[in-house]
Amino acid sequence: MKNILYLSSLIFFISCANKLKVDLLVKNATIYTVNENFDLAEAFVIKDGKVEEVGRLQDLEKKYEFSETYDANHQTIIPGIIDAHAHLMYLGTSLQQVDLTGTNSYQEVLKRVLDFQKKNKTAYLIGRGWDQNDWEIKKFPTKKELDSLFPHLPVSLERIDGHAMIANTKALNLANINSKTKVPGGKVMLMEGEPSGILIDTPMQLVWNTYPKQDKNFYIKALKDAENKCLSLGLTTVDEAGTDRSTIALMDSLQKTGDMVLRIYAMITKDKKDLNYFLTKGIVKTDRMHVRSVKIWADGSLGSRGAAMREHYSDQDGHHGTMITGEKELDSLAEIIAKAGYQMNTHAIGDSANSTVLRVYTESLKNIRDPRWRVEHAQILSPKDFNYFSRKIIPSIQPTHATSDMYWVKDRIGSDRLEGSYSYKTLLSKSGLVALGTDFPIETVNPMLTFYAAITRKDLKDYPEKGFRMKEGLSREETLKGMTIWAAYSNFEEKEKGSIEKGKLADFIVLDHNIMTVPPKEIPTIKVVANFINGKMVFDRSTSNN
Repeated sequence: MKNILYLSSLIFFISCANKLKVDLLVKNATIYTVNENFDLAEAFVIKDGKVEEVGRLQDLEKKYEFSETYDANHQTIIPGIIDAHAHLMYLGTSLQQVDLTGTNSYQEVLKRVLDFQKKNKTAYLIGRGWDQNDWEIKKFPTKKELDSLFPHLPVSLERIDGHAMIANTKALNLANINSKTKVPGGKVMLMEGEPSGILIDTPMQLVWNTYPKQDKNFYIKALKDAENKCLSLGLTTVDEAGTDRSTIALMDSLQKTGDMVLRIYAMITKDKKDLNYFLTKGIVKTDRMHVRSVKIWADGSLGSRGAAMREHYSDQDGHHGTMITGEKELDSLAEIIAKAGYQMNTHAIGDSANSTVLRVYTESLKNIRDPRWRVEHAQILSPKDFNYFSRKIIPSIQPTHATSDMYWVKDRIGSDRLEGSYSYKTLLSKSGLVALGTDFPIETVNPMLTFYAAITRKDLKDYPEKGFRMKEGLSREETLKGMTIWAAYSNFEEKEKGSIEKGKLADFIVLDHNIMTVPPKEIPTIKVVANFINGKMVFDRSTSNN
């Protein structure tokens, strides 16, 4: 009997000794791997922050000895979501200011500003998020009311898209803005020969230059607040669409100390000092920071009529919008960016801006094999311009822009141009992939709304009944790829993230409902149960206040 027990123990010991040691077993889930075949799996194991193997639970348990187990309790797992176009620092600083999103009138804007100032007593009132298109009177406000309420306190309130601002007289005076102020790439709106308070695009910089200087702790808090929001909503990588060297350095330092876990794909702006620094330095790549692209603004936004259009706006005769960066400068930037081996990612909304950017790209990329240059938004296109898109020129799009603009876009550009607008399926057919993002805080951070808008082309009230230009909607599989593996490809990162496969980073999220099968109306209510980066849980809903 003793020999039998000894033999059994020996066999068990040898069996355990032969097992490969790993850090974590993830089991009991419906796992969408988003690999080449879009395979489903039931378990996977993680070692040193990477996926070691994906497969059947029974096989993995026989093969591996794991330090920890995560039981997903029959929930759904997808790769970590990559937001291909967002503004993390802008979100963070916005969370420290007056929140004007969702306001239904200018009077509500003023009330929020008053309430904020009573509580915070700031020396300079800054806010963002208003949208006159959501108001009964869909016109830009003027500084009159702000001047009456705050005659001695500077006030600056940005429109939700960041391409327009209402500033009071005190703020305008600080910025030395008057009726004669001219700034290329934007406009100071006048009323009876004097500034109305509305600034479009580039003149806004004059006001920003007068903002009170904040210390490092302010920006650390801003980043941490923004990161916490992103992690709770399932983001594991954020493409920071336009930032500077100091912000990148701050993010990098926080990542290296472990105070920031979110991965960043950073696009620098065309600031000459930053361009000289990064383009001569070359591609910067750490475990969590990736710098290899330049963000350019070709034009403004449609909501503020700053998007550059071939023909005048249907609701403003004679007005064509504005090119922020003209074709000559785009050519020059493309040349130096291409020479440095960097990626050029250009904001283009109007059909004129898109056409210009696409022509510049095509000419600049003739002899470059795999540039993956991106058109950010690619919102309104002339029919012939769709043919420019390919694996070399990638559309980076934000589905909630379509469902935010659909109420008024026809009035703004007319039915003919509408046919080339928010055309995500057409863009996919031409390029073979689309990178999807939210453009937060211009839109809501929640990527479940991105998914919902992409497949239904409706708002949260189920409008319109048949969807907005439904022929341009994406399938669920296409949408999930756009938020994971295709977004990774647009960042030159498809070999390390974007799917749950052997050798890739163990970035994944657990959802409380199956995003691929639930009725569409339930998608916006899906919650992130847990978020893992490098195989470590960075968000747990059961212990969170979110």
